Amino acid sequence: MLDLLLFSNSTNANSGYLDHARDEVAQFLDAVNEVIFVPYALQDHDAYTAKVAKALAAHSIITRGLHTFGSPQDALAKADAVFVGGGNTFRLVSQLHRQGLMDPLREAAQSGTRYMGASAGTNIASPTLRTTNDMPIVEPPSFSTLGLVPFQINPHYLDADPGSTHAGETRETRLSEFLEENDVPVLGLREGAHLRVTGTAGEPNLTAMVGGTAVTPGLGPAITFRKGTLPRETTGDVSALFEAPTLFDTP
Repeated sequence: MLDLLLFSNSTNANSGYLDHARDEVAQFLDAVNEVIFVPYALQDHDAYTAKVAKALAAHSIITRGLHTFGSPQDALAKADAVFVGGGNTFRLVSQLHRQGLMDPLREAAQSGTRYMGASAGTNIASPTLRTTNDMPIVEPPSFSTLGLVPFQINPHYLDADPGSTHAGETRETRLSEFLEENDVPVLGLREGAHLRVTGTAGEPNLTAMVGGTAVTPGLGPAITFRKGTLPRETTGDVSALFEAPTLFDTP
């Protein structure tokens, strides 16, 4: 049973941390008293946890950093809700693997613990980190991530600016390169957008909805990339992505 709220970003321009998602966070964490925060995507775990704690205190929620527990595995097993924050996905994945926390985090989320992610925390809901935008500042033991959804997600999806003089790769180009080597859908979440998933994969009760308001005027919340087809603007129901083929390393 999945209960996921996955944000493209935690902060919109000219607003505070999670301010743009206040209503979604309040609804998702309704009746939750304490959230376990996973701060490993940034270096200063205490400062990061304090920042999140301040934001969630507005919802009368206590925040505890996973790094403060003597047994993080037990903390995850007992948690009502977990929030994995953004930062560098390679650093986050490296820490989770090296501390033996990837499996406990996956098991908690798959057993119904509410899982909220932003940016890097959304990246790792996919099967691998291959579609992150981040620089590999560290080398994780594995690229494998949680696989809570069977497709890839690209948070912070950025559309090419037709007026730009930048001649390098666009985000669309990079995701198209991923699809040259893999047959796995990629959901590009624009800034301000989120993915909400509830239910059980493969069961009729599964719902997966893309929502939010993209910060770029005239654009919707998301765009979907699939092998052999043109990118498709996406909003609302995306549950069909749970039934799509997911074949890695199949050029």
